[in-house]
Amino acid sequence: MPRSPANLTALRPAARGTAGAGKKQAASRKTGSKTAGAAVPDDELQNTTRRIADSITAAIVERRLMPGTKLAEQKIADIFKVSRTIVRQALHQLSRDKLVTLTQARGARVAQPSVDEARQVFEVRQMLEAAMIKRAAAELTEPQIAQLRQHLRDEEAAVQRTDVPGRTHLLADFHVVLARMLGNEALADILRELVSRSSLISLMYQSAHSAEHSFAEHVAIVDALEARDARAAVKLMQSHLHNVERNLRLNPRVPDLPSVLHAGDPS
Repeated sequence: MPRSPANLTALRPAARGTAGAGKKQAASRKTGSKTAGAAVPDDELQNTTRRIADSITAAIVERRLMPGTKLAEQKIADIFKVSRTIVRQALHQLSRDKLVTLTQARGARVAQPSVDEARQVFEVRQMLEAAMIKRAAAELTEPQIAQLRQHLRDEEAAVQRTDVPGRTHLLADFHVVLARMLGNEALADILRELVSRSSLISLMYQSAHSAEHSFAEHVAIVDALEARDARAAVKLMQSHLHNVERNLRLNPRVPDLPSVLHAGDPS
């Protein structure tokens, strides 16, 4: 699958830290800040690291960064106007989330999930989201259903205007929004990671699953939730995830060598 160059310019720079008062040099050495003598609070450093990680994740989910793309530390540091140490922390965080691979020889690159990993990710999503949607059918309030309807309107608008990054983000975020509505941030965090990895898998294996089809399936799921039909909601969610996985090319055809190599007529 051909790769597009890393679209790092799309990442939004984070705000620079303000200079502290006192112990500036010690804080600078501790945090690895590029600005000499600048003391940056730990919470601000964590927020900056999180913003960098979130920006790279969004670029992956929205198909602006392709599997295998090199993530140059210095280039990212220049974009965000921070030190390479902070960028390295963000990349290590993404490595733990399985979105980035780190090797001594090749540095940081957007991960390239294997077929086995793809199957495992969708297996976990089936188990988690079946339980989640069953609970949602019983617990979601009318205002939350209305919020989901607004989310669907946003999805539809993005699909109709062929906004590929926008619709990709919204279609993926639908699942995280449901988890967050149940008040379970741990579940929302797990699903956010799984959905991001699913987006990478789709990029790797060229999903033919249309955005229109995903949107229609989301509408049916919300209809079942509004009707308080837990059985139908679970069945629809399972079918939705199965359809996405089924349309991935996880069993690529092995080409017949004589049929693809043409020696030609020697002259």
